[in-house]
Amino acid sequence: MAETDTIPTHADFSAEGTTLSRSVFSAAALVGDVAVIVGASWLTGIAYHWLAYGDAGPLALFLNAGLATAVLFVAFGVLSGAYHHTRYLSFRSHATSVVRLWTLAFLSVVLLLFVLKTSEDYSRGAFLLLYAVCPIALLVGRYAMVALVSAANDRGLIASQRLYVVGGKSDIAAFLKRYRPGKFGVKVVGTAIIEPRQAGEDAAGLRHAVESARRLNSDSVFIALPWSDLATIDQTVKAFSKIPAEIHLSPERILERFEDVSLVQRGPLSSLQLARPPLAPYEVIFKRSFDIVVASLALIMLSPLMLIVAALVRLDSKGPALFVQRRFGFNQKEFRIYKFRTMMTQDDGDVIRQATRNDPRVTRIGRRLRRWNLDELPQLINVLQGHMSIVGPRPHALAHDREYEAKIGSYARRHNMKPGITGWAQVNGYRGQTDTDSKMEKRVEFDLYYIDNWSLFLDIKIMAMTVFHPHSYRNAL
Repeated sequence: MAETDTIPTHADFSAEGTTLSRSVFSAAALVGDVAVIVGASWLTGIAYHWLAYGDAGPLALFLNAGLATAVLFVAFGVLSGAYHHTRYLSFRSHATSVVRLWTLAFLSVVLLLFVLKTSEDYSRGAFLLLYAVCPIALLVGRYAMVALVSAANDRGLIASQRLYVVGGKSDIAAFLKRYRPGKFGVKVVGTAIIEPRQAGEDAAGLRHAVESARRLNSDSVFIALPWSDLATIDQTVKAFSKIPAEIHLSPERILERFEDVSLVQRGPLSSLQLARPPLAPYEVIFKRSFDIVVASLALIMLSPLMLIVAALVRLDSKGPALFVQRRFGFNQKEFRIYKFRTMMTQDDGDVIRQATRNDPRVTRIGRRLRRWNLDELPQLINVLQGHMSIVGPRPHALAHDREYEAKIGSYARRHNMKPGITGWAQVNGYRGQTDTDSKMEKRVEFDLYYIDNWSLFLDIKIMAMTVFHPHSYRNAL
C-alpha cells in the first residue's frame, strides 16, 4: 500500500483561525432569514395600514406575526437541511425550497391564529401582502448569500468539509475526476491507495492511512472501491472506524443514471432507493387541491366563451361540438379526453394520422381554436374528474403512445405524473406535429424535466407562459 497526501500539510486548514466554520455560517444564514421575515412582516404591515387606513397600525402585532412565522420557517428549514453551507454554492434549488417552506410556515401560523381565536386581530390584507412579498425578499437574500458564499469558498474563507479518499489508484482518480468535490464545498486533504484484496495483507499500510486521516483532521472518509470487493471494504471500514469521521462508500457508476438515490430503511430491511414517485403524498394533495380550485374558477369564468365556441363549431361543420378520444393518463390508465372538435374526422383507432400544417381535415374555426389553444378548454372537465392536471405532460393518442414508447426508452416515464392541459414542453415551443423522432425526444426531455423538478411555483410559471409567452403559440396547426 502506498499513501500520498494530495495537498501539502502547510496548505491544510481547520475551522479555526481566519476561516469561518460551517456551523457559524449555518447560524448566520438562519439568523439572516429570521431578520428578513421579521423585517418584511413589519414593513408590509406598516405599508398596508398607511395605504388602507392612514396610520402605521399595530406594530407589535406585525413583529409577533413575523417572529412566529420566522421561527417556523427556519425550523422547517433546519429539518430539511436548508442551512447546510453547500446548499449556498448554487442558487438553483432555492426558489423551490423557499416557496415550499414559506407556504408551509405561513399556513401553519394562520392555522395557529385560528385555533387560538386571535386571527381577527390581524389584517387579512396585510397578511396577504406579507405572503406575496416575503418570498421575494428571501430569494433576494439567498441570491446575495450564494454569491458571497461562492466567493468565500473559492478563497478558503469558509471551512470546507475535509475529505480523505481511500481506494484503488484508478478508482480514486476516477472519483475525483467525475465528481470534482471542490465544486460543492469539499476539500480533499489526502488520499491512500489500497489495491483491491490487499487490505488484510498490508495492515501496517492501512494503519498508516488511518493515522494520516487523523492528522489531517478529516471530517469524512470516502472508500473508492468496487462494491463487489467486500473483504477489502470490511477491513477498511473497520480500520477507519477508529477516528471520529463519517465513512462513506463511493457510488458505483450505475448510480449516475439516477437523479435521486437514497438509502431507505424499513425495520430491519435496508435498500438503496434508485427512483421514487415524482411527488410525495403531501405534494399530490397540494397539487390536486390547486387543480380543483383553478379548474373550478376557470370553468365558471370561461363558461360563456365555451358556449360560444361550441356553437361556432356546430355551425362551421357537421358533427358534435366535442371531440372525445382515448388517452393514457397517470400510470398508463386509460381515460377519455375532451376537446373542442377542430377536424372533420374523429379518429380513435390503432392508426391515427397526425395533423399537419395546412391539413385539409382541419375546419375553419378549428384552425383558429388550435392557434389560440382554445380547443383544450373542455379538458377543465377532465381535471375535475381527476384524469388530468392543469399542468403536466401533454397526453397523446394511444396509437402514438405505443409507437414512441418503443422508440424512446424514457418515454413511458411521462405517465408517472398526471397529464396536463398545458406543460413545460408546450410553453417552450415543443407542441404541434412531431414528424421526426428528434422532435418527440425533445418534448420528452422537457416533460421529464418538469416531472423531476415539479413545484407549485413552476406550475404557476407555466400557466402564465401559456397565456402570455409567444412560444406557447408556436407550431400551431
